[in-house]
Amino acid sequence: MDWMQSLRLAAPEEFLSVSGLVLLLASAWGQGRKDARAINWLGVLVLLGATAMVVPTLLNGVSGPAALAFDGLFSADAFAAFAKILIFVAAAASLAVSPAFFERHGGYRGEFPVLVVFAAIGMAMMVSATNLLTLYVGLELNSLAAYVLAAFLKADDRSAEAGLKYFVLGALASGFLLFGMSMTYGFTGTIAFDGIAAATGAGLSKGALFGMTFMLAGLAFKVSAVPFHMWTPDVYEGAPTPVTTLFASAPKVAALAMTARVVTEAFGSAAAAWQQIVIAASIASIVIGALGAIRQTNIKRLLAYSSINNVGFILLGLAAASPEGISAMLVYLAIYVPMTLAGFVAVLMLRDEAGHQVEAISDLAGLSRSRPLLALGLGSVMFSMAGIPFFFGFWGKFVVFQAAVQSGLLVWALVAAIASVIGAFYYLKVIKVMYFDEPAGKIAGRSDMVHEWLLAICALFISPLGWVFTKGLGALAAVASGVLFAAT
Repeated sequence: MDWMQSLRLAAPEEFLSVSGLVLLLASAWGQGRKDARAINWLGVLVLLGATAMVVPTLLNGVSGPAALAFDGLFSADAFAAFAKILIFVAAAASLAVSPAFFERHGGYRGEFPVLVVFAAIGMAMMVSATNLLTLYVGLELNSLAAYVLAAFLKADDRSAEAGLKYFVLGALASGFLLFGMSMTYGFTGTIAFDGIAAATGAGLSKGALFGMTFMLAGLAFKVSAVPFHMWTPDVYEGAPTPVTTLFASAPKVAALAMTARVVTEAFGSAAAAWQQIVIAASIASIVIGALGAIRQTNIKRLLAYSSINNVGFILLGLAAASPEGISAMLVYLAIYVPMTLAGFVAVLMLRDEAGHQVEAISDLAGLSRSRPLLALGLGSVMFSMAGIPFFFGFWGKFVVFQAAVQSGLLVWALVAAIASVIGAFYYLKVIKVMYFDEPAGKIAGRSDMVHEWLLAICALFISPLGWVFTKGLGALAAVASGVLFAAT
């Protein structure tokens, strides 16, 4: 093994690891709010620096043996680079909006950016894993940081409850995943993805099938797919909003990209088996996500069900089991991340005169008259998530439906399209409340400049102006998806 080559390929993760330790020491030695803010912005710069380090890998389409490190335990290929860019940008955005929130809730602490950086390292390992052991280590590194982040507001009962629920159910999901891994190892004799693919090439034994099923169940929890979605509304509502912003974006990208790598590289020859499981989870997530959101009165819970609904559409692209399907899935993820960031940044900006968070949808009444730009930004999010034509979110749904139809999943694409129309109801309900109801007069607090700029950037990207990126985004997604199928 060429250690220098391996260390070079894992440079972004090494950079984040060293930076995280430095930030941890700075947090321990630092005193006061100013030091915590400085550590936070250093964390943002570190994550953006790691993003810059992986961009050349995607642009050059790195794949195959040239991307493998540490005797095949880790792959720094173009597919992983695509996912890492989304992960690091989402994590940086979550950090950028956090100081103003936490300072209104008892002060900001330097441990927060440290936890986010270590969570990002775990997510980066997840998408680069080519071995079940690497996958599990990355997953747990991310999860351990996430449990603490969910309960970061120790004085808030909702935050403590969210952290406990996430920890208990996350441990259960990890148990499912680990049990599936052990069964897969027992019946294939290896934990390497290429070894599993070789062992199952002649057919999937019943033991290996059960192992794969348990693994997919564990991964379904991480992406909030039905029927393992129960934790999502409670954790999203109870966790601090910057933490919810992180949970709804970066870990979703990591878990979905990891799932795509597992099913294509390790179980690519058994597509007929896992495809049925993914289709079932996809359609159930789309339908339950749409129906569950209709009765919600809390904007964070509504966005939680919206997240479940969007995961269903992304899984439909994965269910296509083709390069076009994975490419559509990546395009959807690239649109989903700014949609989600914009949605939760808008929620952070919903405050009353005392600076308290306003989460009731009824309190948004007449927002277009009191805060027209905020209403416009949140309206763009709702229209894009609903898949209204000319908004960029429509393009994400279109490419997923196109890939599904090309793979012979016409019936399921039609079911998803019908459910999408149903789901548009609750998105348009928010628009109706903001623009047509009598003003409630609840939203009066001033917004932080960082929130305003981030909302503006994301809202412009998901608006009709985002269509200028369709060609370039499609080309990059095609390069990234081709890496997985070149390996099968």
